[in-house]
Amino acid sequence: MAVIVLAAGLFFYPPPMVRADGESGAALYRILSQAAGGKADTSLLEKLNAGSRQMNWAEAKEKEFSGHLRIIRTQTGGDTLDRQVIYLLRELTGSLYILGVPDDPDALMEGSGSPYAGLDGKVEHKLIFRARLMPGNIEGADYHFARLIEPPVQPALDRLFKLSIILMLFFVMVGMGLTLAVNDFTLVFTKPRGIILGGILQFGFMPFLAMVMGHLLGFYQQYPFIFVGMILITAIPGGVTSNLMTYYAKGDLALSISMTSFSTVLSIVFTPLLLALYCANMPDVNIPVNTVIQTIMVLVIIPLAVGMSVRGKWPRFAKRATPFFSALGIIALLVLMAAGVLSNLHVFRDTARYGVKFYTSVFALTFLGMMFGILFSKMIGISNYQTRAISLETGLRNSALAMTIALLIQDSVGDFFSSMFVTSGLFGLIMYVAGVIAIFFYKALLPVEKARPDKGSSIERERI
Repeated sequence: MAVIVLAAGLFFYPPPMVRADGESGAALYRILSQAAGGKADTSLLEKLNAGSRQMNWAEAKEKEFSGHLRIIRTQTGGDTLDRQVIYLLRELTGSLYILGVPDDPDALMEGSGSPYAGLDGKVEHKLIFRARLMPGNIEGADYHFARLIEPPVQPALDRLFKLSIILMLFFVMVGMGLTLAVNDFTLVFTKPRGIILGGILQFGFMPFLAMVMGHLLGFYQQYPFIFVGMILITAIPGGVTSNLMTYYAKGDLALSISMTSFSTVLSIVFTPLLLALYCANMPDVNIPVNTVIQTIMVLVIIPLAVGMSVRGKWPRFAKRATPFFSALGIIALLVLMAAGVLSNLHVFRDTARYGVKFYTSVFALTFLGMMFGILFSKMIGISNYQTRAISLETGLRNSALAMTIALLIQDSVGDFFSSMFVTSGLFGLIMYVAGVIAIFFYKALLPVEKARPDKGSSIERERI
């Protein structure tokens, strides 16, 4: 995917020494992003590309490592390849290498037989690189350069992860569509209070809570893309997890499904709007609104419409197929969690960025969402039965959609450490724990009575 980096950095010119590792790699990434955006010396990209081709690669050391390809393109373009793009290899540790590419642009074409063949199409994947590495000096500044020996290979686990996240979203949204009819949305008009409050909590209160927490805990200043991840996960609609939890919580399942469907449709407007609103004043962040809208359309709205259309034309088939699609969604979710954790174990070593404060804040975000859902529901007199559904719908989100959006936009916004993805993924795991704890408290906080027949003809009331 062609990526135009819009991120603005803190530095206008390269420092005397730019190391390959860690935070220095992130600093170099910001410098190059700023140069590509025309806010610094745009000739820097050309000089680095030209310098990499003049180096004596026979003296370079060979290394095999896992990481990601990063591509920075100039916004204004140019007459030469050097002015248009620079390729970077980012090791999982954060080390950053400037990739020397061949003079011949055909070497980057798919099927060219070059180690660089089809390089642009590999930007979204985790890759295993085998490359020659060596330091170099360009106009008094030291950099680290790389040259590919073999074509980069995507690990099988990463392929499984990408496939599972797409399948999960597709099957879950089609399955949701199979359970819905156009008449189901009339609940918005016949019993609007619960759904309207749920929408306000989901797209109004929760992003505001994330913004406040992000500022109070220092993420906005210190780790801005963790802050963006918190906004992203709270600007995402609810998912089938909230429906499942509502079922086990003995809440109003019909209301939960209606709220999920309603918020899913509204997300096409509110998700990009809220991201742009709360991240507008962040110097390192520029949200690609069109990409967010396209992702929601392709992975959410279209499969939802497909499922509803199938139910409308073949209701019997839809009824029989619903359990199948639901099971596939659950299986894909389990695979997604396992593959996501196993393929990102290096994240847990970054304790400075993802420490106790980070984990605590993610848990607090989902759990407080459920507690405030209870508070606001009871303030306007909504029954405990419906409040259970609203509470869970407020705190639980479609984390798979958030992770997908984070993967697609991380390069275009300059998310060097993939913090948006990490935040969304961790939320997706922790929300289950928070949901179970909330359900445990519902019996005391939100007692509900249901009618059940006794052995005789009378009706006995049972507290649940």
